[in-house]
Amino acid sequence: MISPRAFFGFLEKKGYSFFAGVPCSILEGLHDELKKNARIRYIPAVNENSAIGLASGASVAGRKSGILIQNSGFGNIINPLTSFNMIYKVPVLMFITWRGYKGKDAPEHTIMGKKMLSLLRCIGIPVIILTEYYKKDLQLVASILEKKKIPVAVIIKKGLID
Repeated sequence: MISPRAFFGFLEKKGYSFFAGVPCSILEGLHDELKKNARIRYIPAVNENSAIGLASGASVAGRKSGILIQNSGFGNIINPLTSFNMIYKVPVLMFITWRGYKGKDAPEHTIMGKKMLSLLRCIGIPVIILTEYYKKDLQLVASILEKKKIPVAVIIKKGLID
């Protein structure tokens, strides 16, 4: 399992200083770590649109930023991503949980669990599925963000992060 402190320590070294997010039990450890971390500004968002809006604003202001959401909420940010971030080249690191992975979750997560990767690719968002080699994964993500200047999705399966 990945330690939330080590995870954000790595991101801090990469210059990330702002995150917004919506609660998800799979990301509980990450949310808790952000609330304790005085070096990274964290704003709990009331919904996914607010999270992407806050992180996009931070990005436009020159900060490396990200969001934490569950995939059922990903559907709520397709319009802002396609009508703002993708068009105006506003990069945001998106950590998205994979609820409904292989059909193992509450019924309301199964459709998005099956379709999320296809939807992300359909709208042109690069996708990385996080592994225990998270530093290597995040290094690749950072290079994509720098080169393409668009959001990148990092998919997190249940049980990977403490």
